[in-house]
Amino acid sequence: MNAPITLPPAPVAVAELDLEHPDELHRPGRGEVFSPNGRVLALIRHRGQPLGLVTAEAAPGDRDGLCRALTAAAARELDLTAPDPRTATAAPPAGTPLVSVVVCTHDRADLLPRSLDALLAGTYRHTEVIVVDNAPSDRATELLVRLRYPGRVRYVHEPVPGLARARNRGLAVAHGEICAFADDDLLIDAGWAAALVDGFRADPRVGCVTGLVLPAELDTRAQIALERYCGYAKGFTVRSWSLAEPSDDPLFPFATGRLGTGANMAFRTGLLRSLGGFDPATSTGTPARGGEDLLSFLQVLTSGHTVVYRPDALVWHPHRRSMESLTTQVFGFGVGFGAYLAAAARRQPLLLAALLARVPRGIRQTLRRGTPAGGRRDPLMARLGRLELLGLVYGPVCYLRSVRMQRRADHSARP
Repeated sequence: MNAPITLPPAPVAVAELDLEHPDELHRPGRGEVFSPNGRVLALIRHRGQPLGLVTAEAAPGDRDGLCRALTAAAARELDLTAPDPRTATAAPPAGTPLVSVVVCTHDRADLLPRSLDALLAGTYRHTEVIVVDNAPSDRATELLVRLRYPGRVRYVHEPVPGLARARNRGLAVAHGEICAFADDDLLIDAGWAAALVDGFRADPRVGCVTGLVLPAELDTRAQIALERYCGYAKGFTVRSWSLAEPSDDPLFPFATGRLGTGANMAFRTGLLRSLGGFDPATSTGTPARGGEDLLSFLQVLTSGHTVVYRPDALVWHPHRRSMESLTTQVFGFGVGFGAYLAAAARRQPLLLAALLARVPRGIRQTLRRGTPAGGRRDPLMARLGRLELLGLVYGPVCYLRSVRMQRRADHSARP
């Protein structure tokens, strides 16, 4: 579903370099200047705007040589005259809508401050940050928010487990015209919220804006394998999708993972509420293992609105480090996608015939994922593909189990 990054087989340092300061190599998230040894995968920026990814290497300790090599690679491989994404749509000037940023978390008080500090330091100041503590085992997150961020971050407790439940809780208390969602372990770019707002300003029909997700590190075989297999990145070009616009994607509109990811998405608050929020039965933390973001993208499209992708709405995601975690994750991708398709057919039965017609092509694409065009199938990529397909078959069953579980939870919650 996603666009994998071309990577070497060995671990590679991740960095970013702005062509305005070509002698400075920073850690992801515009962190400190550093001098990595060996091969580097670098995000190339120009005046802060992301242009693309390049790789290069230099002698150990030769940071100047590495920066020169990366700059030369950028000149060869990237379109350095590409328009600024913020001006590509010629958006008219507008006010400053309040953005409610919902960060859902579960027992990760050690990771949460990194995301919250980045959000509060962002360039778009008209925001409110809401932390939704989902079925916590202790008060660590509550104490963190109340003691470290008094008056700057709102704390909300959601006792029923499930990411969709937590997101809906945040949506219910949001005051903003736009409601954005970010994972609790992300490195969030300073211009993230501003880029999301620009996506909505482009057209009043825009109901959802998604952004670029890049790997925060590629230190292990599992992290590299995830990027080779699917990854989260969707490229460096502004795009939009609607049912009124023809698409050359044969799996459109069902393969909504190509539109974005739940780790980096925003909606018009009123629209998302009118759609019923996120489906708790297609949620991480339930037997369905995910898919509520994909279903929400489809609902935005079928309601007559547009989904826009903005590469300048950038976050960095720390991938799972072990192979065991990777295989579990990829199987979960399949389960979540199967659950999402089952939920879509249950909500809109008229879509079922079109969906079934696309299944064979989707299976073929999954089996070829991670393989270069005309190249031999890598055994690891083949194994991951089989795991995802197995999860896909299992997904509808998990969705039905999750539906029953949510009904019991709703019944127990009633006074």
